[in-house]
Amino acid sequence: MAFESLHHVLGSFENQGGWQERQQFKRLLAYWPEVVGLAVASQTKPVAIQRGVLKVATSSPAWAQNLIFERQRILEKLNTRLTIELTDIRFSTAQWHSSQRENSAVTSGPEANPWQDHPSHVANFQAPNQSPPVQAAAPKDPQTAFQAWSALVQQRSQHLPSCPRCHCATPPGELQRWSVCALCVAQQWRG
Repeated sequence: MAFESLHHVLGSFENQGGWQERQQFKRLLAYWPEVVGLAVASQTKPVAIQRGVLKVATSSPAWAQNLIFERQRILEKLNTRLTIELTDIRFSTAQWHSSQRENSAVTSGPEANPWQDHPSHVANFQAPNQSPPVQAAAPKDPQTAFQAWSALVQQRSQHLPSCPRCHCATPPGELQRWSVCALCVAQQWRG
């Protein structure tokens, strides 16, 4: 099997049919509060775009009914900002609770997101006298994005303690739990 460059692989993803729709949906999510207003945005959540129809979950049937009358105005505003053409919007309470659970899982803390308690988690680790990492604007091309990600990973791991066995940068949680990094403990368990 021949290896392909990251640029080539990412380019092939971008050329797939669903990729453009997902990008437009992400853009729509960013514009949604601005288009409908903060009060409406707090009671609604765009769920999907299927065949040019935007499906929006609402917190109550009354919101769904009221927004049906604003459908054309919302469509016009969204179509000026998106490259895909939306033909209609469907408002329903059907997916409101499932979309709320997804949001709460992201925002309600370690009990909802077990990754935060994992020994390898280092997102909040900051060494003494270390300034917080600088977040740059999202790069446009894949090569620059990879270089920015690589620099951020190196910056994060620069102040991590070393594994006593392999001397690699190791999250403090791994050292507390196993006294070595996760790769070394996996080798111990295997052999």
